[in-house]
Amino acid sequence: MNYNPFHYPNYLPLTTYPGYYITPPIPRTYPPVDIKIFSNSVKSFRLLMEQGSILLDRLGDPGFARKMMTVAQQGKKAEVDQLIHSIGLKVPVITKFTPSGVIFELSTQATQQAPMSCCTLSVSMKWGT
Repeated sequence: MNYNPFHYPNYLPLTTYPGYYITPPIPRTYPPVDIKIFSNSVKSFRLLMEQGSILLDRLGDPGFARKMMTVAQQGKKAEVDQLIHSIGLKVPVITKFTPSGVIFELSTQATQQAPMSCCTLSVSMKWGT
């Protein structure tokens, strides 16, 4: 059989594929913004920052720092908590420590107007290797 170039078409048949349609996204509607809770949180956090500054001032005292690190090294959590309590902060402080560092968590207190604490200031510091 001889090859005849005019006998076969020189193009491939077109294959049809199902169409895909891109629909535009449906615009979302959001409720109006109410900043009342956020504004109260900002005010509460300012108090935490002030109390955190008082805490840092006291921790900057070498005698206090040495005493706290000594009892922490001995694993005496109750004594560490007592030392932090002796600073006289107006907010609760949770202290966590390891041989290499300490974390102080200052949080706002719940009130009748705000039954849940809104804010927490976490101060993490290295104090060993």
